[in-house]
Amino acid sequence: MDESQCWAGTCFFFYSSCIHSCLFQAHKDGSLQQLLSGENESYDYDLIVIGGGSGGLACSKEAANLGKKVMVLDYVVPTPKGTSWGLGGTCVNVGCIPKKLMHQTAMLGTAMQDARKFGWEFDETVKHNWDTMKTAVNNYIGSLNWGYRVALRDKNVNYVNAYAEFIEPHKIKATNKRGKETFYTAAKFVLATGERPRYLGIPGDKEYCITSDDLFSLSYCPGKTLVIGASYVALECGGFLAGLGLDVTIMVRSILLRGFDQDMANRAGEYMEEHGVKFIRKYVPVKVVCFFSFTLQVLIAVGRDACTDKIGLDKTGVKVNPKNGKIPVNDEEQTNIPHIYAIGDILEGKWELTPVAIQAGKLLARRLYGGSTVKCDYINVPTTVFTPMEYGSCGLSEERAIELYGQDNIEVSHAPSLFWPLEYTVPGRDNNRCYAKILCNKLDNDRVIGFHYLGPNAGEVTQGFGAAMKCGATKEQLDGTIGIHPTCAEVTEWKTCVLA
Repeated sequence: MDESQCWAGTCFFFYSSCIHSCLFQAHKDGSLQQLLSGENESYDYDLIVIGGGSGGLACSKEAANLGKKVMVLDYVVPTPKGTSWGLGGTCVNVGCIPKKLMHQTAMLGTAMQDARKFGWEFDETVKHNWDTMKTAVNNYIGSLNWGYRVALRDKNVNYVNAYAEFIEPHKIKATNKRGKETFYTAAKFVLATGERPRYLGIPGDKEYCITSDDLFSLSYCPGKTLVIGASYVALECGGFLAGLGLDVTIMVRSILLRGFDQDMANRAGEYMEEHGVKFIRKYVPVKVVCFFSFTLQVLIAVGRDACTDKIGLDKTGVKVNPKNGKIPVNDEEQTNIPHIYAIGDILEGKWELTPVAIQAGKLLARRLYGGSTVKCDYINVPTTVFTPMEYGSCGLSEERAIELYGQDNIEVSHAPSLFWPLEYTVPGRDNNRCYAKILCNKLDNDRVIGFHYLGPNAGEVTQGFGAAMKCGATKEQLDGTIGIHPTCAEVTEWKTCVLA
């Protein structure tokens, strides 16, 4: 074979490889099916994102940055109490942001009690005003809503305040608040519809009870409150309401913070009990009735359901878990229908966290339109539960670690003792209540696979350990880390304890 024949063969092989690669990608993103079926490739948009929460906004803006024509549809169905909100999704309007601000309000109340021990003198008649707090918090949220709309406009993303429903695999119907229907088509879709609080399904629950969707904009102070549920929402809301001086009782069916480390969950609950929150355990309500002579606000926080059942997914063939409405996807957030993707809280088996949705949305857009291959990493995601004594965690719970690796292969190490933050010493409060532990895999050089911390500033403390775990930190490396003194995060001398 002469040189020209070799060159021709090489070119043919390279050309064939390119064709194979292009065909594979076309099959993967759904465009090959469109070509083979003779479908019209002319769509109104390159991408339509259904849902204007954190993940949907991140994905839409990134896609627009990459030169694509993008639409975002977002519509909030009012609660049974008539509550609705603006652009931004749960986190901004009825989740992370107002929750953290009201948690901060409660902590300021505790700080005022501590202040006298540090020499501050003020009138004994200090009290909290619900309306002032509610107005300030919601004014701030309103500014965020406006900022999101401006950001979409600046990125040339078309924002439509309308309820989206599929009528064909590539076509949706958008219905605005006046009932006007408009139809749009797109080459690709991203589902980012999020979740809403679950009701109890008993008489009186929607008539007389509220959820976290209502609480943060409540026009009146809730007063004496019964919180039904043991979720992080239940404990966080019950915690800050108690911190405002309200009489709070939490009704728990079984365990606290299901899915979290139960040792830590129980410690967080015990702290709440010691500070005035009452618990009714192993009870479930069967009916809610109204007595005008008795005032009790009932807050339901038993979990959340994915908003996927009324968006026409049956018209597309997208598979949905019938038990919880969650959508199974592959490692690229792609559903079983190639041109439809999903991100955020509606994903089956993934973290229901704002930063996760944002990361997944950005990376998805970059893979679809920017040639990237980077996928969202759902392992070792740090998170914090903003209970009165905050609980931060990253990685596996003790229960899950034992389930995966076996009890003999897990080493649990904890801080030398229940520690006392310096800021608590002068006021003389909460000694021997803060705690931290790590879980290590003996089969993998004592690599840290779980971090758990109960104490002040849990989010800030946990973030650093989360970064270390992302880098594969081992117990030896943590032991060799010099801490910043005096801080709670300097707890680095981990002592091994024996699992029972």
